[in-house]
Amino acid sequence: MSPDVTVLYDTIRWEEKALLEAGKKNNINIQMVDCKKLALDLEKKPEDYGVVIQRCVSYYRNLHSTAALEGLGVKVINCLNTGVFAGNKLFTHMLLKKSGVPTPDATVAFSKDAALDALDSQGFPRVIKPTVGSWGRLISKLNDKEAAEGIIESRESMYPIYQIHYLEEFVKRPPRDIRAIMVGDKIVAAIYRNSEHWKTNMALGGVAEPCEVTSEMEEMCIKAKNAVQGDIVGVDLMESEDKGLVVHEVNNTTEYKNTVRVCEVDIPSLMLKYAIEKYK
Repeated sequence: MSPDVTVLYDTIRWEEKALLEAGKKNNINIQMVDCKKLALDLEKKPEDYGVVIQRCVSYYRNLHSTAALEGLGVKVINCLNTGVFAGNKLFTHMLLKKSGVPTPDATVAFSKDAALDALDSQGFPRVIKPTVGSWGRLISKLNDKEAAEGIIESRESMYPIYQIHYLEEFVKRPPRDIRAIMVGDKIVAAIYRNSEHWKTNMALGGVAEPCEVTSEMEEMCIKAKNAVQGDIVGVDLMESEDKGLVVHEVNNTTEYKNTVRVCEVDIPSLMLKYAIEKYK
């Protein structure tokens, strides 16, 4: 029996287990495929995968498996363009601005000296982020020039992607941000991620609580999702004292465990039903 949906993963997390359980509950035939064991003959017609929900954590495995599957005619959520655009903070920022979505101010510099010159002219604090990365890793707050010199110098010996210096304003906001889960053109649930630390990532100890969805937030999140050509994404927002709501990230393979827990919304079932409806 051909699958209705294939969940393509490289790490089994709560989210992937929940998709499998949601399939059983909704009588949807789910196939679980470990991408680390996948080999695709690019010259042959692929097997029937149904609709693929892309859940690989690895940025590069995610992109390349999506590219191969789409090239073979398989329908994948999210598509390759979403993986490329949402997977890179600089690409996301430029597309959000083009779509009229408010964002934190940002600068990109292509060498250590250019980055330090930009910081001298714009002032501190600023936040330096790798253009590709997740879970708050290698994101640092630059409080002064001495800190900036040390952090940027260390990145000069890293993989070339870390030598693209993405510098973002340090947004004055409450001690929290917002994660909104988009399934199609609807926020199905949203949470505040509270933290005493300036980083609010759940992986770094943030505490979740339900967030009421406003029409302003939903309109902004629809624009953000469409900017990266997404179907199912997580949109991260901050409540800036100066600008109001701003979007600082769109997540291609969003985690939703804590959103399900505190909002009591069956996000995995909504994801599966959306995928089947979109490509039926």
